[in-house]
Amino acid sequence: MNEPAALPADIEAMSYEQARDELVGVVTRLEAGGASLEESLALWERGEALATRCESWLEGARQRLDAARAAREGSAE
Repeated sequence: MNEPAALPADIEAMSYEQARDELVGVVTRLEAGGASLEESLALWERGEALATRCESWLEGARQRLDAARAAREGSAE
């Protein structure tokens, strides 16, 4: 089974908001067109990495919420 590729260090260090905002910019640039094929591919790859970072933050938040709910329900019993 293939391991997911490591994210670039600059993306790994981003907050959710930073990654989301840059991802919006990447999508806007791709939708505008006019970039060369090579530039478009580089933008696409960066966008994929940014989306992965956002998903990682959201999954972490989901786990924290689940843990908080479980703790609250456990203390209510």
